[in-house]
Amino acid sequence: MQNQGIGTWVQRRRERSRTDIALVFRDQSITYGELADRIDRLASALADRGVSAGDRVAYLGNNHPSFLETLFACGILGAIFVPLNTRLAPPEIEFMLEDSGATTLVTQEELTDLARAGAWSTGVTRRINVGGPPATHHEQYEAVLASATGSGPKVAVELDDPAIILYTSGTTGRPKGAVLTHGNLTWNCFNALVDYGITAKERVLLISPMFHVASLSMGALPVLLQGGLVILHEKFDPGAVLTTVEADRVTMLSGVPTTFQMLQEHPDFASTDISSLEHLTCGGSTMPERMLQAYEERGLAFSCGYGMTETSPGATAMPPQMSLKKMGSSGIAHFFTDVKIVDEQGETLPPGEIGEIWVRGPNVIKEYWRRPDATAEAIVDGWFRSGDLGHFDEDGYIYVSDRLKDMIISGGENIYSAEVEAIIMELAPIAAVALIGVPDDRWGEVPWAIVNLKPGAELSAEEILDHLRGRLAKYKIPKKVEFIDELPRTASGKVRKAELRKRYGMPAGS
Repeated sequence: MQNQGIGTWVQRRRERSRTDIALVFRDQSITYGELADRIDRLASALADRGVSAGDRVAYLGNNHPSFLETLFACGILGAIFVPLNTRLAPPEIEFMLEDSGATTLVTQEELTDLARAGAWSTGVTRRINVGGPPATHHEQYEAVLASATGSGPKVAVELDDPAIILYTSGTTGRPKGAVLTHGNLTWNCFNALVDYGITAKERVLLISPMFHVASLSMGALPVLLQGGLVILHEKFDPGAVLTTVEADRVTMLSGVPTTFQMLQEHPDFASTDISSLEHLTCGGSTMPERMLQAYEERGLAFSCGYGMTETSPGATAMPPQMSLKKMGSSGIAHFFTDVKIVDEQGETLPPGEIGEIWVRGPNVIKEYWRRPDATAEAIVDGWFRSGDLGHFDEDGYIYVSDRLKDMIISGGENIYSAEVEAIIMELAPIAAVALIGVPDDRWGEVPWAIVNLKPGAELSAEEILDHLRGRLAKYKIPKKVEFIDELPRTASGKVRKAELRKRYGMPAGS
């Protein structure tokens, strides 16, 4: 039997790069040989504990070697890896564990309380803690590895087999599990290798969490595939990033505009030697001109791209030399990916005309986890309907102009209006609510709740926010609540959010 999936990548790398450093974490360096051996032992130990092909193994933690070890061990077994956002609230974690059907949860010790609260009523029967002492209610990660009796079973894994379930919030208020296959991840890496020129000499510093697909699929995976070096930072700290870039001669950084802005605004930015950087990739939203110019002055150019979880995530990429010339654009379609702009009937539109962005390619998901309804709505004849609006210019460069799904992107995190609105509407005094994104200098945009109370009802902004705290991630909670006598609506009764965004579209806090 042959495993064609990503699970064998490090093992194949061991044959070619055994003594080369694969990972650096804190003061620890791990070679490809050592990493492959640890993955083998983890796969064997998980198999001994009943994990087999198709089973879901969840991971709750920040950037750490165990994240990648668990991912690749799952790939060896044909199991499905389910990374969870550490910023979520317990009810959100609970839903994802229950929906995915995960029975094993690997978590970092410092997140034990969140893991316990999120998993207590789900089908999780085994928890493995990374770090911390042994306990009666969970196993300790290193002890699990030490218990391995072999290198794990030989499982046939095809490129079309599911590798990861990544949850992305939906317009109905319930997250959907995007099923990324081994082929999706592989072809996304091919796109990155071709369009970014990633080589074995790469030294990538991961400044964004790997539970986001961009950090994992555009940073860690293509560099490991090529035999390069991956440096893991647990959390983003601008000063620590600048120190690492200079000391370790980092060649590649990937982030969102907010992270690059915080780096540029740090007092050490001007004095730090960043000449080793060759690849700066940015997604999530358009990079402001002043930021592009600040880095250009240091001899660096960005490759800003457009994508989403469902495209693994790359759909388009900007050639760095075109960043200033094509200001505001998200580049051209990735090498092995097709992108088109269509009207409401699905007909392709010519350059200059705004329509919905559709994406097709081997990096595009085939389904949402156990959601055939959502899959049928999102995928038409192999094309993924992004729900985003944009247009091409005459040179084939795409410009993203708006979001049909009312998604708010705050500091690189996706916030879907319907999810937050549904919880706010649980409060009896509220007649209607609309969540909108308001521009913010640091986070790009932040959520505001525009609330219409029932006649004679009383409710304070603080009471609304208290209702949300503990149930939603902090970044999803509105930064401000505005009360309004009546929400503007269309003739069909839909809220005119564009009008609200125009009305309240001043910098937050002003």
